[in-house]
Amino acid sequence: MSNEFSILDVMGPYREPYERAFSYDYVVQRPHWPAPQSVRVKVSIDHELDYLKSQILGLTGGTPGQQLRVNQMLCRAIADQKLEIGNREGLFSERRDVMIDPFTEALKYLFPALDDWMRTHRDRLREEINKTIGI
Repeated sequence: MSNEFSILDVMGPYREPYERAFSYDYVVQRPHWPAPQSVRVKVSIDHELDYLKSQILGLTGGTPGQQLRVNQMLCRAIADQKLEIGNREGLFSERRDVMIDPFTEALKYLFPALDDWMRTHRDRLREEINKTIGI
C-alpha cells in the first residue's frame, strides 16, 4: 500500500481549550481513497513549540507582534512535520478521521524523529524567521 497523500486544505491554528496546545486541521487525500479525510495535528506549546523556539533556535526578544508571527510560523512547520512522521508511522493509513496528539506520553517514542528534524532544519528556520519577521 502506498504512503502517498495530498494535502487539500489546512485550517488553523486553533487553541485547544483543555490543554496547552495548538492544532491544525488537515484535509488529506490518498490516491485510493474515494473521499478526503480529516487529520487534526496537535502541537504542544511547552514540549514542542517552546522547545524548538528556545532550546533549538535560541530565539528571544521581539515585539509581541513578532513573537506571535514566530509562534505561527514555527507551529505550522512543526505540524507539517508531525503529519509527515504520522504518515511514515501509519497513524492515518486507514480511511477515517484521525487526531495526532502531541509527541508526549503515548506518542513520546515519535519525539526523537521530530527532534532530529528540528536540529536538521535549524538554520533554514532561523533564516526564514529573519527574512520574514526580522528577528
